Amino acid sequence: MTFLKAALLLFVLFFLLPLGVSAAVYAARGAGTDWWGADRSSAGLLPPAAASGAVVRVFAAPTVRWRGIFAVHCWIVFKPEGAPAYTRYDYTAWGEPIRMNGFAPDGRWFGQVPEVVFAADGEAAAALIPPMRAAIAGYAWRNLGDYRAWPGPNSNTFVAAVMDAVPGISLTLPPTAIGKDYPYDGRWLRPTASGTGLRLTLGGFAGITLGWVEGLEVNILGAVAGIDLRRPAIKLPGLGRIGMRGPDGTGLPPTVAAAR
Repeated sequence: MTFLKAALLLFVLFFLLPLGVSAAVYAARGAGTDWWGADRSSAGLLPPAAASGAVVRVFAAPTVRWRGIFAVHCWIVFKPEGAPAYTRYDYTAWGEPIRMNGFAPDGRWFGQVPEVVFAADGEAAAALIPPMRAAIAGYAWRNLGDYRAWPGPNSNTFVAAVMDAVPGISLTLPPTAIGKDYPYDGRWLRPTASGTGLRLTLGGFAGITLGWVEGLEVNILGAVAGIDLRRPAIKLPGLGRIGMRGPDGTGLPPTVAAAR
């Protein structure tokens, strides 16, 4: 009984309480009001395409309406050197799941300003683009009806799969990127994207991740709580990462931020 009480207390503190706080913040800011007419214009987070070299970005922003209480939507943007425009890829529930250039590359997601969760420029970005393109072209869950908001495959599953295909990228999606742990390739036990640990997932419904870059993450019904010792921080459902961020303040891993 003592063990069960302790487990219940931890569940309340690290899962239910953070979700309650996130719901209160959502209600206070009225994030779901008039979502159909919300601003989707550029947030000014990218340099002018014509004036920059190769660029790779992964963005995340709270999802539409009440789902924004606990989840973010992630998408990929890249531009080879010399290209006159950026290319954006989303994975969505409407139309063909893989949507190219359906929105402004760094556009607000139904009024919410996105966060940069990965960035690379110049030669570092140029090396990433070919394997990213190949992973997008070969993504298995690309047919009508494949999208599932929970537990996946969803937008975050798509981004995780594409970035997993890029060697040495060491990307960690936000803990609020529900669906990132869905076994898109059928493997329930696999190395983490950084190659520094292992991820066990029970069909995306539950799981555990342990890695030097990823830290410790516990997944219960898609909600993730955890701790990062490498860059001290806690990860909470709904609230995301709280603690030390990357050298440039974006929350990027130091190895990635240094390449910018």
